[in-house]
Amino acid sequence: MKKCMDADNLHRRLAKIMGQIKAIDRMVDDDVPCEDVLSQISAAKSALNKAGQVILEGHIHHCIKDAVEQGDDAEIENFTKAIERFANMQ
Repeated sequence: MKKCMDADNLHRRLAKIMGQIKAIDRMVDDDVPCEDVLSQISAAKSALNKAGQVILEGHIHHCIKDAVEQGDDAEIENFTKAIERFANMQ
């Protein structure tokens, strides 16, 4: 997996997301207004979605490109299923 993406970039994004989740948890304890909590949840979801996009882009540029060149239909089918699962996350 590391060969097909910028792992450092992804680790930074995931660390930020974990910080956002911890902040949301603190907001609940601090009795922050619901609208503010929902806004932070939306921001965390967007950040997680972007992390998924980074993974998809790297996978397309490396693994899927190689699979197409080699005629690896199984890898392409697996990728199609992964995209469907990712799209259903939205």
